[in-house]
Amino acid sequence: MSKKILITGGAGFIGSHVVRLIVNKYHEYEVYNIDLLTYAGNLENLTDIENRSNYTFIKGDITDEVFIRKLFRKYKFDSVIHLAAESHVDRSISDPLAFAKTNILGTMVLLNAFKELWQDKWENKLFYHISTDEVYGTLGETGLFTETTSYDPNSPYSASKASSDHFVRAYGETYGLPYVISNCSNNYGGNQFPEKLIPLFINNIIKNKALPVYGDGKYTRDWLYVVDHAIAIDLIFHKGKNEETYNIGGFNEWQNINLIKLLCLQMDEKLGRDKGESEKLITYVKDRPGHDLRYAIDASKISKELGWKPSVTFEEGLSKTIDWYLDNEGWMKRIVSGEYEKYYKKQYK
Repeated sequence: MSKKILITGGAGFIGSHVVRLIVNKYHEYEVYNIDLLTYAGNLENLTDIENRSNYTFIKGDITDEVFIRKLFRKYKFDSVIHLAAESHVDRSISDPLAFAKTNILGTMVLLNAFKELWQDKWENKLFYHISTDEVYGTLGETGLFTETTSYDPNSPYSASKASSDHFVRAYGETYGLPYVISNCSNNYGGNQFPEKLIPLFINNIIKNKALPVYGDGKYTRDWLYVVDHAIAIDLIFHKGKNEETYNIGGFNEWQNINLIKLLCLQMDEKLGRDKGESEKLITYVKDRPGHDLRYAIDASKISKELGWKPSVTFEEGLSKTIDWYLDNEGWMKRIVSGEYEKYYKKQYK
């Protein structure tokens, strides 16, 4: 069956991997990627599929209600995969209103446009909302987040994502809008904007710059390879049950400091440096406010119901990720310099 899918934030890190998978795998689908191309959106992430006949890029703001309503009426999207979001905790602390606008208002604008177009004609329609494990708050030394864990967000970022999750469920309950939600753990892989830990530290190690570690470095996260996340999204989109939530995690907990030491070790090997050389760059810095101690996802539901599981160990995924950045140093240089922003103007006039 042919589908018209609007993927929001498709020029970003996770979004570009999802767009690529859907465009390449489902030739009969019409895939529309909307992205405002703010600092983390980069069309260079999608040069390999930009000329495919089943792919269209739209530059636009999901908070622009008039624009979004016109877009839905013009293209009649029957499905939405909603990834567009402000996602960096540190930025949310310095500018919380930007996160409320994009993550809450933007989600509501999309929900409204989808509802107005298809209300009472919901068959074969779906609004798929991608969220984060950070909505659940923090864990102690034991326990896992499940799909029924109570929400307890601790940062402006996680509070805005929690609110957007609630609005999606409310539209399902109030209007009958068909939806699924997934909450994922920390993603890593190629094409990630270098404000995030792994690409930031890879770039800093290459340049022999300090590796800033918050607090004592013992904050624990579950890490998910972005390619595996895209595969999980594909499965949920096609086989997930209406009004269900699926947690996606890597079954892969690491304390930050241990992850960083593994990264340093692999970088030393790949760069031909003496063992322990990169580890000398570790510098402990003042902790950030509201820093959650531990996140850990129980992904047994998606594993049992949809047959999903990670395809790589963290050591393998990290090695693949490092190789990607070493093989694409030009991409990183254009990101850091801001040159990547010129690609849209050149390609799309």
